[in-house]
Amino acid sequence: MRERALPAARAAAVSAALAGSRWIKADLRARKGQAVLTVLAVAGIVAALITAATLLEDGTNPWRSLFAQTDGAHVWLYTKDSPRVALNGIDGVSQTAGPYRSAPVTVAQDGKKEPAALRGMPATPPQVAHPLVAEGKWLDAAQPDGVVVERSFATSLRLRVGAPFTVIALDGKRHTLYVRGIADSAEQGFYPQWTPGLAYVLPTMLDRVEPMLGRSEWVTGLRLADPDATQVVSQRVVVMLEDELQRVYTWREVRAAMELDNRLLGTLLALFGVVGLVAAALALANAAGGRVLGQLRDLATLKSMGFTRGQVALLLLVEHGALGLLGLALGAVAGWGVMALVLGATSVAPVPVLAIIGGTALVVLAAVGLPAWRGGRTPPIPAAPAAPPRGHLSRLARIALLVRLPPALVLGTRDAFTRRTPAFLTAFGLAVPMMMTTIGLGVWATLDDFADHPEQVGQHASLYVRAGKLEPADAERLAEQDRDVAAVYPGADVNALAPGEARSVRVRAIGSSTTPYPFPVVEGRMYGRQGEAVAGQGLLDLLGVKIGDRVRLTVGGTPLIVRIVGRTVEPDLDGEVLSVGLDSLAAKDALPPEFYALALKPGADRTEVRGRLLAESAESLDVQAAVNPADRLAIIRVVIVALIAVLTLIGLANLLTASALGLRDHAFDLAVLKAMGLTPRQVMATLVMGTGLLVVLGVGAGAAAGMSVVKGLIDLQGHTSGVGAGIGRAPSALTLAVAVVAAVGTALAVALIPARRAARAQVPVTSR
Repeated sequence: MRERALPAARAAAVSAALAGSRWIKADLRARKGQAVLTVLAVAGIVAALITAATLLEDGTNPWRSLFAQTDGAHVWLYTKDSPRVALNGIDGVSQTAGPYRSAPVTVAQDGKKEPAALRGMPATPPQVAHPLVAEGKWLDAAQPDGVVVERSFATSLRLRVGAPFTVIALDGKRHTLYVRGIADSAEQGFYPQWTPGLAYVLPTMLDRVEPMLGRSEWVTGLRLADPDATQVVSQRVVVMLEDELQRVYTWREVRAAMELDNRLLGTLLALFGVVGLVAAALALANAAGGRVLGQLRDLATLKSMGFTRGQVALLLLVEHGALGLLGLALGAVAGWGVMALVLGATSVAPVPVLAIIGGTALVVLAAVGLPAWRGGRTPPIPAAPAAPPRGHLSRLARIALLVRLPPALVLGTRDAFTRRTPAFLTAFGLAVPMMMTTIGLGVWATLDDFADHPEQVGQHASLYVRAGKLEPADAERLAEQDRDVAAVYPGADVNALAPGEARSVRVRAIGSSTTPYPFPVVEGRMYGRQGEAVAGQGLLDLLGVKIGDRVRLTVGGTPLIVRIVGRTVEPDLDGEVLSVGLDSLAAKDALPPEFYALALKPGADRTEVRGRLLAESAESLDVQAAVNPADRLAIIRVVIVALIAVLTLIGLANLLTASALGLRDHAFDLAVLKAMGLTPRQVMATLVMGTGLLVVLGVGAGAAAGMSVVKGLIDLQGHTSGVGAGIGRAPSALTLAVAVVAAVGTALAVALIPARRAARAQVPVTSR
C-alpha cells in the first residue's frame, strides 16, 4: 500500500504544479502591461546600483590596480638636488625609486601648448615604481629620441605611438621626440586635474633638452613596508632634507585625485538606487497585495481543489517574485555590461555585484512574501470578492460635500480612501519617486549654475595667458590692451609643504592683497592685506584648522605664514588649495608671474579674444581657456534623465495597481451609478478622481520633501568631497511646477485608460 501511495502522491504533486503554472501564466497574460513595468522598474534600479558600486569601487581601483602592477612607491619627494642622505636607510623604507632628474618643458601639439615634466629614466625599467606600458614599448638606447607618455596626458593630447612629440625648453629651443610608448603610472593623478603632464625620456636626451641642472629637480620614490606608516616616514624625510625639499606627495593624495569624478557620480547613483529600491519594493508589495485581493475567488477555488496554504502561498510567491527576479537578472546583465564596456571587464568587481544581486533578491522576496502569506490564508469556500470598507466618509469627502462639488467628484473623493492602507502605500509609492526626481532636478540646477556663473566656482577668469616666448611684461601689456579684457590678474601656482602633515598642498596666488582675485568666498571674508588667505574646505579639514587660525607652510624653503580669513568653493584637488595674493609670496616665487588670469567684459567671446591675442603676439603667447567643473560632470545630466525614467516606471507601476484595485472595489458601483443617471463621462470622472487624488497627494508630498532636503544633500556631498558647502541649488519654481504638472498629467492620463474602458462597459446589476 505504501509503495502505491508514493506514485500517487508524486502524480498529485506534478498535477498541482502543472495546474499552478497554468494559473500563473493566465494571470500574467491578463496584466501584461503591469508585469512589464514591474520588470523594467526593478531592472533599472539594479542596473543603477551595480553602476554606482562599480564607479565607487573604481574610484580606488585605478590606483590600487596600478599600484600593485607597478610596485609603486608610497611617498614621492621632489628636491632641488639629488638627495645626499641615504633615504633607503630610514626605518620603514623597504625600497627606493630614483632619484630621477626631471625638467619642466612645454609640449606643443596641434596648436596647443601644455606644461609637462620630462623625466630621465633608464632603458631598463626599475623594480620599484616602473610605469606600466599600455601601448608600444619602453625606452630603448637604440632610439634616443623616443619618449613614453603617461596615458591620461597622451589622451588629452590625442597622441598615438609613433607620433611626433615637440617640447619647448625653458631657453625657448624646440626638440622633436617621437612617442615610443604610452604608459600608466600610479605616482600622480590624471591629467589635466593633476598637472604638469608626465613624460619619460632617456637621461642622455634629457641632458640635450635641458643641459642646465639648475633648472631641474630630482624625484625620489619611497616604497614602505607598512603603508600606514606614510605619515611618520614623511615627517622624518622633511626633517632630514630640510631646505632641499620642494614638495612631498603620498599615495593617499594620488588615490584621492584618481577617484574624484567617479566618486561623485557613484554617490549620486547609489542614492537614487537605494531609495529607488525601496520604492520598487513598495510597488511590488502593492501590486502583489492588489492582485491577492482581486484573486480571492480563484484562491478559494484552488483551496477547495486540495491546494494547501503553503502551496497557494508558494504560487503567489513564484508569480510575483518571478517578475522581480526577472528584472533583477536583466538589470544585473545591463549594469555589468555597461560598466564592462566603459571601464573594462576587470574593473567590475564581482563581490559588490553579487552583494547587490543577493540583497535585491531578498528585498523582492520579502516585498511579495507578506501578500503571498495572506493569500495562502484564504478560506477554501468560494465567496464573493471581499467588499471594500463602507459606512463612512473621509474628511476630504465631507469637505467636497460642503463646498458643493459635482457629484462625480464627491464620489471620487470618497473612493480614494476606501482602503486606507493601500491608499497610503500608493501615495507613498508616488512620493518617493517624485522626491528623488526633485533631488535630481536640484543636481541639474547646480550644474547649470556652475555653467552659467563660473565665477561662483572660482572661474572668474575665462582665459589664462603664459608669456611663452615673450617677456612677462610684454605678455601683460598685450592682455591689458585687448578691448574685451576687463581685468588682468598676475598669478602663480606653487606647492607648499605642510610640516605638520609632511605633505604638499597647492598655493594659488592671483592678483594682490589690495586688488584680489574675486575668489568665491562663502564663509568669512576675502583677504585684504598681506599675510591673509582664504582656503578650500579640503585644506581646512586636512590641516585641522578653522577660519581665524594661522597656518605655517614652506614654499621652496621659504616660510609662508598666513591667517585664514575665509572659506572658498574650491572644486580642484579635493579642495586642498590655499588662495593668497601674489604679494604674500616671496619675490623668488612670485616674480616673474607664472601666468595672467584674464577676466573678460560681459558678452565677450573668449574664443575671439584668444584668437586676437595669439595673432597680436605672432603665436608667441600660450593662451588657454579655463575649464569649468560643470564640463567634467556633463555625464551626470544623462544619468539624471535615465534615473528619472526608471523612477517614472516605478510610479506608473504603483498607479496601475491603484487603478486596478479601485475598479475592482467599485465594479458593482458602476452599475448603480449608471442606473442613477450618471453619464459615462461622469462615471469616468468618478474613477479618475479616486486615483487622481492619491496622485496629487503623493506627488505634492514628494516634491515638498525633495525641495526641503535637496540643497542640504548637495552641500553635504560638497563638504565631504572637499569642495565645500554652499554650492547646492534647488530647482527653480517654474521647473518644479512643470515637473509636478507633468507627473500629475502623465499619471491621470494613465489612469484614464482603464477608467474610460470601465465607464463604457455594460455592467449588469447583480446581487452580492
